[in-house]
Amino acid sequence: MMKVHYGTKLLQPLRHAVVTSGTFDGVHVGHQKILHRLKQITQQNVEAESVVITFWPHPRLVLFPEQTDLKLLNSIEEKIELLQSYGIDHFLILPFNEEFAKWTSNKFIQEILIEKLNTKRLVIGYDHRFGRNREGSFDYLKANENLYGFKVEEIPRHDVDDIGVSSTKIRNALFTGNITTANKYLGSIYRLTGRVTAGEQLGREIGYPTANLIPIEPAKLIPADGIYAVQIRHRQKIYKGMLYIGKRTTLGTNLEGTIEVNIFDFQQTIYGEELTIYFIKYLRGERTFTDIQELKTQLATDKVAALEALQKN
Repeated sequence: MMKVHYGTKLLQPLRHAVVTSGTFDGVHVGHQKILHRLKQITQQNVEAESVVITFWPHPRLVLFPEQTDLKLLNSIEEKIELLQSYGIDHFLILPFNEEFAKWTSNKFIQEILIEKLNTKRLVIGYDHRFGRNREGSFDYLKANENLYGFKVEEIPRHDVDDIGVSSTKIRNALFTGNITTANKYLGSIYRLTGRVTAGEQLGREIGYPTANLIPIEPAKLIPADGIYAVQIRHRQKIYKGMLYIGKRTTLGTNLEGTIEVNIFDFQQTIYGEELTIYFIKYLRGERTFTDIQELKTQLATDKVAALEALQKN
């Protein structure tokens, strides 16, 4: 069972720590390559324990608060769940603030990697840097292995279809509704967790009741407007459904954006509860209909398309 540490106050040095660090936003196939190597090294030594270090909030949200365009692929809870599935022993979440941002790479190495963790092996991604002004690099670490007392290994870039996978490329795919590419790069299904809130109940009136969702993580990336075939997790049970993201242009103009999910064969009242949405396929973009009847006809078509996509999945 992975141990989650919020800060280093209660953390005891390990006998033989095998460590990696980074934001790991998305825990995508590139990150997974690092995690697999971490696990492989750990299995070679009976005393070794794997450690993933991350920073929360995301450093860019702290360093550039005026920039509101950064949207996250994972909440911290999702990151914990994903890392757990890879058999990591320890997940260390370091609170990132303006004071921590001033730490030099040497201070981070001495106080975290050496004193707090007793690091013996450090595994990093091909473009990973750390410390103030991103001054810490693989070349610097490699040149100082004897000084710091641990070995350093760099994992090369992971390519899919000859394209280097990155969190930025996954965000761009989601912003354009390219769920297939996003899920391929993630190596898992993109998810969004929200709390159900009361809506205008128009969906119920036209035969397609929906649960209106407010994302739990405010900085979470919301994919492009449109209709999606989705799976829904509610109380550990999985349901099929279709999800709408948009501004309900058929009902008028200047309406706020909404996230609404129609759960197939589901009759429960779930206001205030959490749902996790898994995005399977983008079905179509936002459309404005001439009247409610035309909307109902399209929703019937969307449901057939959603069921077909979910059946294939």
